[in-house]
Amino acid sequence: MRTILVASTILFSALVIGCDNDSSSKSAPPTKSTATAASTTHASSEHEHAPEGIEPGSHEDWCGEHQVPESECTRCNPALEAAFKATDDWCEEHSIPESQCKKCNPDLKIERPPREGS
Repeated sequence: MRTILVASTILFSALVIGCDNDSSSKSAPPTKSTATAASTTHASSEHEHAPEGIEPGSHEDWCGEHQVPESECTRCNPALEAAFKATDDWCEEHSIPESQCKKCNPDLKIERPPREGS
């Protein structure tokens, strides 16, 4: 977990909301316009993404679509992959961090941090 926090801290400045909620374009990489549109339409809903400028590790730092911290979501931000690979935290078979791979680690529980003050 420490490795993930270090990697996410290093690459947090590169965080760009990249998932597109439009199912018709799931296979296409996000364009600048879809990333901009996504960042303006995201709310704190369980199935949506974190707003820009949130604190990594906070309750708001959550990708509802992939159920991992947004600052560590390689499916929304492929630029983060290099940091996970550099720390040997990568599942080649499923193309996600090993620390997030529930297919290889079925007992893995990734929990959203509680709201501050809860």
